[in-house]
Amino acid sequence: MPRELRSDDPVPKLLGADIELGNFILGLERPGGTGYEASRALLHEIDAPYVNGRGFGGSRCGYDLQDWGRKYLSSNGGCFYIDLDHLECCVPEVLSAYDHVAAWHAMLRIAREALVAANAKLPEGQTIHVLVNNSDGLGNAYGSHLNFLVTRRAWDNLFERKLHHLLYLTAFQASSIVYTGQGKVGAENGRPRAAFQLSQRADFFETLVGEQTTFRRPIVNARDEALCGPRRGAAEDDPSSRLARLHSIFFDSTLCHGSTVLKVGTMQLLLAMLEAERIAPHLILDDPVAAVVAWSHDPTLMARARLASGKELTAVELQLCFLEEAQRFAATGGFDDVVPRAAEILALWADTLEKLRVQDVTGLACRLDWMLKFRILQRMVQQRPGLTWASPEIKHLDHLYGSLDPSQGLYWAYERLGVAEQLVGEPEIARFVQEPPDDTRAWTRAMLLRIAGAGAVQGVNWDLIRFRKAGRGSWPVVRTLRLDDPLGFTRAAVADVIERAATLDDILDELQAPSETESAPTFYEWQGARYPMVASGATRTHRRSNGRADDHD
Repeated sequence: MPRELRSDDPVPKLLGADIELGNFILGLERPGGTGYEASRALLHEIDAPYVNGRGFGGSRCGYDLQDWGRKYLSSNGGCFYIDLDHLECCVPEVLSAYDHVAAWHAMLRIAREALVAANAKLPEGQTIHVLVNNSDGLGNAYGSHLNFLVTRRAWDNLFERKLHHLLYLTAFQASSIVYTGQGKVGAENGRPRAAFQLSQRADFFETLVGEQTTFRRPIVNARDEALCGPRRGAAEDDPSSRLARLHSIFFDSTLCHGSTVLKVGTMQLLLAMLEAERIAPHLILDDPVAAVVAWSHDPTLMARARLASGKELTAVELQLCFLEEAQRFAATGGFDDVVPRAAEILALWADTLEKLRVQDVTGLACRLDWMLKFRILQRMVQQRPGLTWASPEIKHLDHLYGSLDPSQGLYWAYERLGVAEQLVGEPEIARFVQEPPDDTRAWTRAMLLRIAGAGAVQGVNWDLIRFRKAGRGSWPVVRTLRLDDPLGFTRAAVADVIERAATLDDILDELQAPSETESAPTFYEWQGARYPMVASGATRTHRRSNGRADDHD
């Protein structure tokens, strides 16, 4: 099902996300915190089989692994797993920024159902809490990562050939916190004190670019992991060698529809421009790391940062410059067939920046997370004698803003009251709880997981599914379906194949999934470690490091 793709063709800005949630158990004390127990209790309640431990090649379930227990969902093609004791949800790939909002809120509903089920099993006096945020206020940060499909040429320009492209993207991201931040009380990571700031992530960025995500965090992440089939070095005529994935670790977790549409939609627009090599070098910042901290620490939006040219601009002023560049590109048809609903994103972007320029708090508190949170907390400080921005009660409310519990979460309360602007309707969100997007490979992933069932699936990754069934000989037969093209396994492309097929094998035959007889294992995995297999008569045994042999079927 792959499409024809030339190296200079722009590609639709397909996007996904992998977002960590804060989780802990109130009423239980542990020296290292309770994230370990909380995350595993939540994952246990996700309605999907354990398909993978780490990676896609087996079923490792060691409890000490950083990336553990991936569950791919047959409902919508998304995924849940545990990353460093945080429940992490991976939103299924979509094309539209508006579909992303619906799919993201759908994943939160699935996580909320797991929260309710997990809490019902806890002893009296213990409660799991889940926070949609990026910082615990104690110096620890966790990510809200976005992923965008780009051409390999655009990726190479960013990280290997054209430094000004990277700096252009950095300046855009740094200034975008005026609409992408969730808002946060206080400062961390050795940054100057702040009563309230725009972004939860800003204090933790320490460098311009890098592959790392958990230390010396870069504004632009350089991880080269396309998730589109074979890695670099593939043959020139292999379509997968012409696609790449920009892994963005910069942004906050957002709940407001407006913040979320703008966060992903404006990035789609900017990446389409970068792909066409349409940039304005005069907008490059002199020091992006310093700029993002300065802008984040000033909710009045008056702070200025120096451009490489020496000119100083506020974040809103710089964003207005990016908007003008995007509007000019739109007039040439540059976003056609690349960014769905580009005109709506541009209109929302323009309206938001104008309201920010004139400090229209009333007009933006319904649209932007940091503005809504700031307004809630400012009223508390003003109306309750003795409260200041440094009061623990205010920090507690900061955390409660993103609580997944609808009876406690401040965002959900304002959504129920009709204060929070809804850009995506209830039917769209409810649909993505149960169904995958039609126009990406997530549709085929979900459908085949439903058809195969847990017993027939050996492993899953975003760009493949491996099926295992009994063979005629001693060892099973394995069939691997590669989903290298994120845009090529849509409902339109595959639905007829599935409808007319009698068996899973028939489907895999039509989709050209090769089969191979599984060979005898050469190692045994136990608690995350690998041990060599040795033959012993009619049985096979594994040797552990203590020299003892145990029976193995």
